[in-house]
Amino acid sequence: MLVGLGLVEQRYQAVSEVLVDGAKVTDVARRHGVSRQAVHEWLLKYANHGLAGLADRSSRPATCPHQMAPVTEARIVELRREHPGWGPRTLEHHLRREGFDPVPGRSSIYRCLIRHGLVTPEARKRKRADYKRWERARAMELWQMDVVGGVRLADGTEAKVVTGIDDHSRFCVSAHVVQRATARPTCDALALAMGRHGVPEAILTDNGKVFTGRFGKGPGIVLFDRICAENGIRHLLTAPRSPTTTGKVERFHKTLRREFLDGKVFASVEAAQTALDAWVHEYNFERPHQSLGMAVPWDRFCLAAPSPLEPAPPVVVEADPGLPAATRRVGANGRISFARAQYQAGRWLAGEAVTVVCDGGLVHLHHRGVLIATHARRHTVDKEAAGLRRGQRPPSGRRPSATAASVTRKVDGSGSVCFAGTNYRVGSKFRRRQVQVALVGETVEISVGAELIRTHPIRHDRTREHGALANPGGRPRRSNAA
Repeated sequence: MLVGLGLVEQRYQAVSEVLVDGAKVTDVARRHGVSRQAVHEWLLKYANHGLAGLADRSSRPATCPHQMAPVTEARIVELRREHPGWGPRTLEHHLRREGFDPVPGRSSIYRCLIRHGLVTPEARKRKRADYKRWERARAMELWQMDVVGGVRLADGTEAKVVTGIDDHSRFCVSAHVVQRATARPTCDALALAMGRHGVPEAILTDNGKVFTGRFGKGPGIVLFDRICAENGIRHLLTAPRSPTTTGKVERFHKTLRREFLDGKVFASVEAAQTALDAWVHEYNFERPHQSLGMAVPWDRFCLAAPSPLEPAPPVVVEADPGLPAATRRVGANGRISFARAQYQAGRWLAGEAVTVVCDGGLVHLHHRGVLIATHARRHTVDKEAAGLRRGQRPPSGRRPSATAASVTRKVDGSGSVCFAGTNYRVGSKFRRRQVQVALVGETVEISVGAELIRTHPIRHDRTREHGALANPGGRPRRSNAA
């Protein structure tokens, strides 16, 4: 192997002086102006690789632990080419579903797409926190409806689609293809949607002539307004020139054009409707939605009251009966409290009861048999057992009484009860309420009705229990002494 001389020749001379002439390493290092450690390193490289080992090598590491695996990168490129509309977040979701470990982050996936020329780098958009996002608290509370064009037919004409989106769940309630979006076909689409899914509380539309006579010249109301009034529906209108008010249905139009309408020509309106129905079914029941935490729209829409023509049931993810579980009620902020830690369930479930399942380092939240969220464990392990006992209810609906030592106490203004001269914490939300205090083994259990809410180790003087238990209602006993 040919190597460049110069620096390599000088190092070879130093090695020769030690190996051939028998010179000391310290003397050789002094003559060549290097450290003795450098001479020892040259000797080792010469012994292992010969003269070529004395040449400088690249300092680049042989491996990079955080570099994306080639198999993962190839799968990202394959998924993007099959679905050009998928971004880094959707690609990350599908990689996790396919079992890739580790799953690269969204920024890594974005750089991978740039390397392969599948996206064009652009300037950063405004932060998500800069936008004020709103949505209704439950399904069937508000529909957003509009009309979109772009359905090209074989005879050269263009049909329209009367669309409708449930504001809370993003469930598509209407996707009706019409030849002309006049008043009668638009109202027929509304009637068809109500026959399938029920009557919403309100409908939000723009100021189109098919929806309202707000800016019309003649008196009276249009047919759409009349149908809403007859069914008790509040018809809400956007402000003039404010398309962002109906932003959810407008965003649905973008997805509809990109994934379904672009580049397609249909033989007839009926053929377009058949193809659109299949796409809408996938959108509602199979396609994950980013604004819903990668859940499908049906997972939210199914929580509404059942309608006469209810769609196919959702895929239910039942909790493993062998795993420890408890029940919690979601607060107004969309969170639950478990083992002195907060877990996000969603504001749309405020007031609803959810099941908390602990699976190793994961905490799963289920609502009516549907998995709604999974979090990494935030609570400490020593608090988990008490948290599970607090939310469990026995099959009989009554709290098990391991002993007859049970009394009733009223929670004071600080959220505590007094038993045997000692205060035990109950919780601020139970202030001024009656609770049951029971002695079970070496613990004090506090319950409301059939629900166990707190468990404490005994901290009071055991000699004072008799007097405390003798007053089951918490009132001091009067003396009968004369």
